[in-house]
Order: sequence, then C-alpha cells, then structure tokens
Amino acid sequence: MTAAEPPPEPDAITEPAHVLLPDRMGLLVRLTANAGMRPALLDALNRYADGLGEEPGTEVYVVHTDPDDANIVWLYEIFADEDAQRAHQSAEGFAHLMTEIPDLLGGPPAVLRLAPLRMSLQEQVLQEDLTL
Repeated sequence: MTAAEPPPEPDAITEPAHVLLPDRMGLLVRLTANAGMRPALLDALNRYADGLGEEPGTEVYVVHTDPDDANIVWLYEIFADEDAQRAHQSAEGFAHLMTEIPDLLGGPPAVLRLAPLRMSLQEQVLQEDLTL
C-alpha cells in the first residue's frame, strides 16, 4: 500500500506485520494525575512524544487513557536495550518532562519492567493520521 492508496476496508482481511524483539527492554508505567489534571498530563506527554526523534533507542511509545479512571494514564514503552533505556532517562526531553509533570501527579509513577518478545501490528495503522 502506498501513501496514495486508501486504507483497506475494515472488513478486509490483512496480515499484520510481525517482529521478534530479542534483547529489548520494556516499561509499563501508570501515572495517576491529580483530580482534573489528566488533560494537562496528556498535553505534557504528547509534547514529549513530539521530540522522540532525539531518542532513536526509544522504539515504541504508546500513551493510553484508562477508560475506568479519569485520573489514570498508562505508558507502554519499548527500548532497543538497557543502554537505550538509560539514554532515554538522561535525554533532554525526558529531563524537561520530569520538571513539568510532578505538580500534575497525585503520587509517584508505578513502573513495571518488561522483556518484550514479539510485536504484531496492522500495517495500515502506520498509514493513518493518528495525530491528536
């Protein structure tokens, strides 16, 4: 599919792209915003995401809102390896984010370290305009 082609119909059967993720490092992070502050937290996280080109070892960065709690934001991140995760923590954009969000949070982030094994992705997702 080229950029000029429309995405397949929702009912069309498509084969997702699959990739094995050996030696990657993942994080699942729960952020609990102060009451009413989730929009401001999401703004900060989206501004941070706009600068991820400066972190080539940050391979996946997904922001989720919790459908059952208006104060919870989940992050799912995959890094090329442990060194990339450390580089992420020392990046200028991350340092700025860490100065911006403490006043928005009702407590410290909950962080779960993960070892990703495999990822499957419907390729048309990469062609859609997903900007917020």
